Amino acid sequence: MTDSASQVAARLREVETRVAAAAARAGRSASDVQLVGVAKQVAAETVAQAVAAGLAHVGENYVNEAREKLPRVSALLDRQGLAWPRWHFVGRLQRNKARAVAMAFDCLHSLDRVELGDALDRHAASAGRQLDVLVQVDLAGEPQKGGLAPDAVPALLAASARWPALRIVGLMTIPPAAEHPEQSRSGFAGLRALRDALRTAPGGALLRELSMGMSGDFEVAIEEGATIIRVGTAIFGPRQ
Repeated sequence: MTDSASQVAARLREVETRVAAAAARAGRSASDVQLVGVAKQVAAETVAQAVAAGLAHVGENYVNEAREKLPRVSALLDRQGLAWPRWHFVGRLQRNKARAVAMAFDCLHSLDRVELGDALDRHAASAGRQLDVLVQVDLAGEPQKGGLAPDAVPALLAASARWPALRIVGLMTIPPAAEHPEQSRSGFAGLRALRDALRTAPGGALLRELSMGMSGDFEVAIEEGATIIRVGTAIFGPRQ
């Protein structure tokens, strides 16, 4: 392994150790938590190194970047005889780019309007694919980040009955920027409570996932029930 690959592998191992410790504090198993390595602005070669080191889930924020990067990562892994990761789209998504996500990704974390669901379902169905989807929830009143207000989520879940190519499997949130991870705890707990309340609502039967927690606060998120964490810098280092 090159020094760069060694560094990526070491950071991944450190994050995995922290995940296991946080899960243990909450009486959970580390296997209950999917670690998504968010590879925004990370070179394809570095992403492939992380996958070779054991990263099974990779997230991207931008469609244009992903269009170029995903085939390159896949080709690098093919040369090594390694399995591809599960691809997650974690950024805000414009409806005119829904086809690209429906064709290339396995899971979308940022559904926040019915029109986007309609487009994703249409494109996934035409490709014979089924896409796992999480509803993004704005718990803090920060519309610039995307997401639905909590009281608007039931209507979107009800609309999902007409999307046979989409599976609404959970909720996602991005808490406000905070100086200390503990400041995000109440938001994470709120998302868990919302998911639990919506499981009996129309369209809520498959709700199990909670995508919450990033490099600065994922341990608190795990303690509050996160089943997916989105970690970039702690694995790949600071963005250039």
